[in-house]
Amino acid sequence: MSFCIPLPGSQRLQPPEAVYLGVPAEDDPVQVTVVLNRKSEAPHPAASSQPLSRAEFAELHGADPTAVAAVEAFAMEHHLSVAKSDHVARTVALCGTVAQVSAAFGVDVQVHQLGAVTCRLRQGPIHIPESLSGSVLAVLGIDNRPTAHTYHSIRPRSAGPTSFSPPQLAKIYNFPPNTGKNQTIAIIELGGGYRNGDLQNYWRKLGLPNVSVVGIAVDRARNAPTGDANGPDGEVVLDIQVAGGVAPGARVAVYFAPNTDEGFLNAINAAIHDKTRKPSVISISWGAAETQWTPQAMNAFNAAFHDAALLGISVCVASGDNGSSDGVDDGKAHVDFPASSPWVLACGGTTLLASNGKIQSETVWNDGTNTVGTGGGVSSFFSRPTYQANCDIPAPQGSKNTTGRGVPDVCAVADAATGYNVLVDGTEMVVGGTSAVAPLWAGLIALLNEQLGKNLGWFHPALYGTIAQHKALNDITSGTNGAFSAGKIWDACTGLGSPNGAAILAALKSTPAK
Repeated sequence: MSFCIPLPGSQRLQPPEAVYLGVPAEDDPVQVTVVLNRKSEAPHPAASSQPLSRAEFAELHGADPTAVAAVEAFAMEHHLSVAKSDHVARTVALCGTVAQVSAAFGVDVQVHQLGAVTCRLRQGPIHIPESLSGSVLAVLGIDNRPTAHTYHSIRPRSAGPTSFSPPQLAKIYNFPPNTGKNQTIAIIELGGGYRNGDLQNYWRKLGLPNVSVVGIAVDRARNAPTGDANGPDGEVVLDIQVAGGVAPGARVAVYFAPNTDEGFLNAINAAIHDKTRKPSVISISWGAAETQWTPQAMNAFNAAFHDAALLGISVCVASGDNGSSDGVDDGKAHVDFPASSPWVLACGGTTLLASNGKIQSETVWNDGTNTVGTGGGVSSFFSRPTYQANCDIPAPQGSKNTTGRGVPDVCAVADAATGYNVLVDGTEMVVGGTSAVAPLWAGLIALLNEQLGKNLGWFHPALYGTIAQHKALNDITSGTNGAFSAGKIWDACTGLGSPNGAAILAALKSTPAK
């Protein structure tokens, strides 16, 4: 057996609030996902005139077959079974017992209580053979603590004077009048579920035909409504009803996965590489502060989002609902991941007042305490991308980087006091949060794709270039999320602004074809 070394970025710490319960039974089953590097360096998608076909992507940027074979040989040596090898997504799923997995990767696994969840935790790094050090990007799943949170807040219909249906917001934000026909919007969910009866009643109330919605199981998770509208059901239904409400001609595919770093990544890969439904845009309303992630996990997710960009798939992600601290109690500013990935469209939140389909005022969403409001700030992990070169972005806090990726890119209404009308578990309610902004933008992108006759894909250079120059976004200049204040053009509260859908379309059509 070759000499084993720590896998860079795999160091784990046990949360201080974790309550030790003991050690797992040695024969408890465990599945892990080994994420591999590309066999060739991926280009910047802006350098290519067209997205790669799936066949081209697999040939150029899938896993090296020799690396897959080496991982499979490692598994055999340690009595692990290979559940699945996906050369395109560059993942190998391995199964074994706790004892086998612990021995194979040189980790100590314990059982802890985290809030209401009992889970496996590990401390320290994962170890891999030195012979695999250039091939393995991450090993996920040994530690199965919940990895992400939903970003939505609920109020009763009677608790405030203002709320909007998705079609009303489409009018207010001047979305194109088409329906998103022949588009598929993928939604990633890490718990909860939806009831078809609720969806049908909701579409009927809006005067829309039934939107096509299908649930896809990932890693044995499935559409499983809990009956608690205040729980994850609220997130799932919000995402579906917002995306489907603004793009009712699109298909909505909901990928359900366990709330672990392994499950989250596998759901994203399932959507990106789905040859049946072929999503053109993905909406993600789950995340956590960058400090809650291991570097190996962020690198693995970021590589998957780069895959999406190469394939012409847009990814919209909520920027968080805890202001500039992102819920971290250390007095510093933090941003949420995966919103901080440079390959995703990070979506911040506003408070919106409108009348007769027109915006009266739009400001940064902040409940006044700086702890409930739009996430935004500067990444401590990802450097400033070239598309933000001309933005006035502060230096990140607690980072060796001198520059960081600014979050968010765009925004829309997220304040529950001026929120979204939804129907969850038979109950009408108003929901807010940046988790509503991601599916709203995903629905808009589906409309734009239909109008353009091609996938918008990763459009950040156009967003910060042509679209911003044409003033096709509503610039938000009032308000603060704590550490940061709104200002002209880009800011760390609302990005470049909220959408003017028709103006965005016009700006994109004015850009000469490559």
